[in-house]
Amino acid sequence: MRKLMLALVVITTLSLSACKNKAADKVDESKKEIAEQRDAQEQDFPVMKFEEEVHDFGTVEEGEIVEHTFAFTNTGDAPLIISDANASCGCTVPTWTEGAIAPGESGEMLVKFNTRGKPNQQMKAVRIVTNTESGRETIRIKAFVNPKNNNAGSPVRQ
Repeated sequence: MRKLMLALVVITTLSLSACKNKAADKVDESKKEIAEQRDAQEQDFPVMKFEEEVHDFGTVEEGEIVEHTFAFTNTGDAPLIISDANASCGCTVPTWTEGAIAPGESGEMLVKFNTRGKPNQQMKAVRIVTNTESGRETIRIKAFVNPKNNNAGSPVRQ
C-alpha cells in the first residue's frame, strides 16, 4: 500500500512540474498585440427585428394546414444572413428570404403548421440560426386545434 501511495505522489509531482514550462514566455508579442486590437474593436452585428414574435391562429380544425408570414427588418449595421431555421416539431415548417439582407432592408419567414394529429392547445417554436450577436432568434406560433374525434376529450374538465 505504501509503494502505491509513493508511486502516486511521484507521478503527480512529475506531471505538475512538467506543466511549468512557462507558456506565457512563448507568446509572440506581435500576435498578442494584433489579438488585443481585434478584441478592442467594436464589431457591427445585424439585428433581426420582427413585427411580431408570436402569432396566434386562434381556433382551427384538426387536419387544416395553416400558415403565417413573419415580417422582419435588419435594424443593425451589418448584412443579416439566415443560415438555418428549425421548428420544435415536424408538423411546423419554416421557409425564409434567402441571401444577405442589407441594413434597413426587410425579409420574411413563412411558417406552415399542419394540425393533423395535434388536437387541443398547441405552441410551436421556430429557432433561427443567424449572424446576429446572439446567433439565435426565436419566433412562435400557437393555436387551439379542435379535435376531429369529439370523444378525444378536452384539456378543460367541466
